[in-house]
Amino acid sequence: MLGVAVRGAVIRGVEAVPVTVQISMSNSLPGITLVGMADPNVAEGRSRVRCAIKAMGFEMPQAHIVINLAPGELRKTGTGLDLPIAVAILATTGQIPTEGLDECLFVGELGLNGQVYPVRGSVAYAMLAAREGLTLIGPEEEPYGWVASERERSISLLSELAGGVRNVMGRDSLPTLDITKVHIAPDLDFVDVVDQEVAKRALVVAAAGEHGVLMMGPPGAGKTMLARRMPTILSPLSPEERIESMLLHSVAGQSLADVDAGGRPFRSPHHSVSAAGLIGGGKPVTPGEVSLAHRGVLFLDELPEFNSHVLQALRQPMEEHVVTLVRAEGSYTFPSDFMFVAASNPCPCGHLGDPGHTCTCTPAKIQAYQGRIGGPLMDRIDVFIDVARPNTRKVIRGSEGMTSGEMAEQVLEAREFRSWRMSREGKEGNRLKGMTMDERARSVLEGLAERKKLGGRGIARVASVARTIADIARHESVGVEEVIEAGSYRPRTE
Repeated sequence: MLGVAVRGAVIRGVEAVPVTVQISMSNSLPGITLVGMADPNVAEGRSRVRCAIKAMGFEMPQAHIVINLAPGELRKTGTGLDLPIAVAILATTGQIPTEGLDECLFVGELGLNGQVYPVRGSVAYAMLAAREGLTLIGPEEEPYGWVASERERSISLLSELAGGVRNVMGRDSLPTLDITKVHIAPDLDFVDVVDQEVAKRALVVAAAGEHGVLMMGPPGAGKTMLARRMPTILSPLSPEERIESMLLHSVAGQSLADVDAGGRPFRSPHHSVSAAGLIGGGKPVTPGEVSLAHRGVLFLDELPEFNSHVLQALRQPMEEHVVTLVRAEGSYTFPSDFMFVAASNPCPCGHLGDPGHTCTCTPAKIQAYQGRIGGPLMDRIDVFIDVARPNTRKVIRGSEGMTSGEMAEQVLEAREFRSWRMSREGKEGNRLKGMTMDERARSVLEGLAERKKLGGRGIARVASVARTIADIARHESVGVEEVIEAGSYRPRTE
């Protein structure tokens, strides 16, 4: 007997892909056969479904059940197909009404007691349901109804479907969230970082122009404090960016609370992270840290301690703002448009150049330590900051400097001026060839390039930083002062 077909879905990359659960029953030996390229998590669902059906007072049919997950060529992963499989069995055996099933998308993992549990990718499933014009029926979660409009209903137990999905669809929708009115008050503020005004200025420049940053200084100088406060000077996520970021966090099984509140993502993986953890991958393929930092900040503390091949894998995401992973079953694409911030000690002992301590490292050890970062990655960093140890008296007395609010205002004004300028000059106006720069400034840039032996990419990056500094000052033309300041952000070892 050919049974009822029920709509489900699985996560592939950052999207929810529709899956149709088809049932066929025969009078042969009782059991369940699952076909359609199901991974072990999906296959184990047979036992969960059987126990959940019995625990809820339904009857498990004494027949051989063949469950087909279409399309057959798509590999099915995760546990979200438990609920649609159970619904298909109950509808086929007449234990729940079939009316309205074709208007619903079912997603959820079943417990042995019949409880419906959340699965990763809730935002992706909500977006699929909205796109297909279906009502999403799944476990009760945080109300992200604004993603899927009002077509979302929750159930906590399988038995709630005994009266049919029409009863569930008739319930009130999940409360929606007006994301234009959400504001998160940051717990961190740059005012807490004492005696680092030069570094703060450099971070304003980096944030205004979306430049990569490397801070180098002794332990305890405040590098990590500075980095963790970077999101506070960036503008809040726009509604479109928030949905995009929530989608990535959802399919990776990460908390959505901070992103839902409007804060820019801040990711700080440990230096033991693998290439798959940083770039993305695994089985099933999930986004890595570079994608979870999309529209936010990726901070790598103790940069030389990271595996060199992991660091070199950053080059393509930093340049192209996208990660493409090719596997046997196909290719996966994840966005990775993030602001790169890194911190490092200047040497293994950490005291090179620190006037209060004596460095015990040999020149060979210092060179080897700094060489772990690799030239290709260093070549893609625009702003290098020497972070000195703060003055003891200022720290103890709690002197204050620029606040996050003041810095954020400078960043916002610089970006607004850049938008106005580029609307007049065109895209070429932000490149070296089409950049408005006076002759004295060009002479200074040429002298700087000769003195520091800069290559073409290095010259272009100095010019780009100088253009950002001019935007902060609201200057249409790049002058000598901007070039000199931009040159000060190059590494000392060049």
